[in-house]
Amino acid sequence: MTRTTRRAPTARQAALLDELLALFLAEGFAEATLDDFAARLHCSKSTLYALAPSKEQLALRVVGQFFRVATERIEKRVSAAADARERISVYLSGAAEELGVASVAFVTDVSDFAPTREVYRRNAQAAAARIRAFITEGVTEGLFRDVHAPLVGEMAGWLIEGIQAGVVGERAGVSDSDAFAGLADLLLGGLASPADR
Repeated sequence: MTRTTRRAPTARQAALLDELLALFLAEGFAEATLDDFAARLHCSKSTLYALAPSKEQLALRVVGQFFRVATERIEKRVSAAADARERISVYLSGAAEELGVASVAFVTDVSDFAPTREVYRRNAQAAAARIRAFITEGVTEGLFRDVHAPLVGEMAGWLIEGIQAGVVGERAGVSDSDAFAGLADLLLGGLASPADR
């Protein structure tokens, strides 16, 4: 099986991807056609076809870019954090902030389209793994009370996946962004050592 490599986008293509992402985040993408995107971006459909061979592939590329860039920004902030407690706080507040710019239409469209839902699912699994690692680190360093770090990390992972699946937000009547902020409060309060309470 041969693997095709995608060339880096030109400056114009990168700008179009950024414009598409802003459009997707504000309005979603399911109802729009390639003609709609081309008209809104003042470009030809062939220009969009140079980015991806179909509307579905274009949606996948743009949504993938959203999560990739969001993750890079969050990880940059996490790298400056002083300890595991701060890393959890920065990581989850970063996730809340990044998702905070997404409209309900965008989140719904990502969830309703299987390929983009899979991107979100993989992103949620990676986030859960990061939180598990931070919890383990904090327990080991004595920053958190002595809890079963893999267990608490796994429970946090389930909550992250529940946020991703839309269950938490629907049941609580909050956005994914608000749910991530609530998870940060829950974890940091529950992990605090007796001296910090």
